Amino acid sequence: MNAETTVKFKVERDVLAEAVTWTTKSLPQRPAVPVLTGILVTAEAGGTVRLAVFDYEVSSRAEIAAEVETPGTFLVSGKLLAEISKALPNQPVVLELNGAKVDLTCGSSRFSLMTMPVEEYPSLPVVPEPTGVVSSSAFQHSVAQVSIATSKDETVPILTSVRVEIEGNTVTLLATDRYRLAVREFLWNPVRPDISVNALVRGKTLSDAARSMGGDVQISLAESGGKEMLAFSSNGRVTTSLLVEGDYPKVRSLFPKEATISAVVETAALREAVRRVSLVAERNTPIKFEFTEGALVLRAGAGDDAQATESLPVALVGGDIVTGFNPHFISEGLAAIDEPYCRFSLTEPKKPVVLTGQQEIDGEYDPSYRYLLMPIIRF
Repeated sequence: MNAETTVKFKVERDVLAEAVTWTTKSLPQRPAVPVLTGILVTAEAGGTVRLAVFDYEVSSRAEIAAEVETPGTFLVSGKLLAEISKALPNQPVVLELNGAKVDLTCGSSRFSLMTMPVEEYPSLPVVPEPTGVVSSSAFQHSVAQVSIATSKDETVPILTSVRVEIEGNTVTLLATDRYRLAVREFLWNPVRPDISVNALVRGKTLSDAARSMGGDVQISLAESGGKEMLAFSSNGRVTTSLLVEGDYPKVRSLFPKEATISAVVETAALREAVRRVSLVAERNTPIKFEFTEGALVLRAGAGDDAQATESLPVALVGGDIVTGFNPHFISEGLAAIDEPYCRFSLTEPKKPVVLTGQQEIDGEYDPSYRYLLMPIIRF
C-alpha cells in the first residue's frame, strides 16, 4: 500500500467494538506469518465496512454500517484494535489511514496504529452457496449439547472435531473423546431435499460460530478453491472452515442394541446432588451410582478421606445395578438435558450407559439427543 492511499470512515463505538471482538476470536495462536495477526478492514463507498481474519484454514468476517468518507483497505493488529475498541469512550469513532499508520479518534482519545502490508495477506476463501437454513436457536442448542464431548487433545485432530451428517431435512452432529459420545439430531430446511453429505469440522470453530449467530443461519458445505469447506452465515457474520481430513471412528456401534435396565430421575435434582457429592470426589475418582427399587444413592469418597452420600427417588425397571461415573462427565451430560426427567439406559455395570431426556417420569424418552458415557468401576 503506497503512502498516497487514504481511507477514512466513522462508526459507532459499540458497533465497531462488537464486530472487531467477534472477528478477532479467530486469530491464530501461532501464526505462520506475521500478517495473519492482522485484521483486514475494507471500507466501501456504499456505507459498509468489512472486517476479516483468516489463517488459511478458518476465516471470520463481519459487516457493519459506517459513514465512509474515503473507501479503501488497510491491515492492522487485530488484537490491538480489539483491545482499543473495547476501551474507547461511548462516542463515534473515526479511523483514517495516513501513510503507514491508521489514526483512530474517539472523543478526546487518540491512537495511531502501524499498518501491515495488505498485499501480503492471503486471499479470503469464496463462500459457497447455501446448502440449507436452520434457526440460530436450534443450531446453538444442538452444537452446545454435542461439543461437550469433543476431545481437548490436539494430538488427535479427528477427536477434536464434530462429525456433521446431513440426510435430507435432518442434520446429525456427533462428537466423542473416547470416554463419552454425544449425538444430536435436528431438522433444517435444505436447498435440495435429497441432499446426503458428511463432514468433519473443528469443534471449537463450530462452537464459536454457533454462539455468535442470530436469526436464520445459512450453512454451506461445498468445495471452494479446490478444498472442502463448511461455512456459516447470519446477520452479516460469516465463518468458514476447511474440513478436517480423516476417517471418524465408527461410534454408533457403541450404543447398546437393547437396554435391559432403565432408571428415570428428576434432572434438576440429580444435577444438584451430583454437584454436592462431587465436592469430596478426588480428581478422576468416580461417583458411585447405586440404582435400587425406588432409590438412587450417590456416594463419593472412601477410607479416611471426606465422604458424601445422597439419595434420590428413582423409577427403576429391570433390576438393581451399581456403576460409577467421572463427576465432570456426568455433570456435563446432565447439564445438556433440557427435559424435566433424565433416563439412564443400562445393561451391565461396566458397559456404556445412555442418557436421554423425557418430559414425564413414565413418559416416552426423546431420542434426538443421546449422551453415552463409559462407566468407571473403581470403588
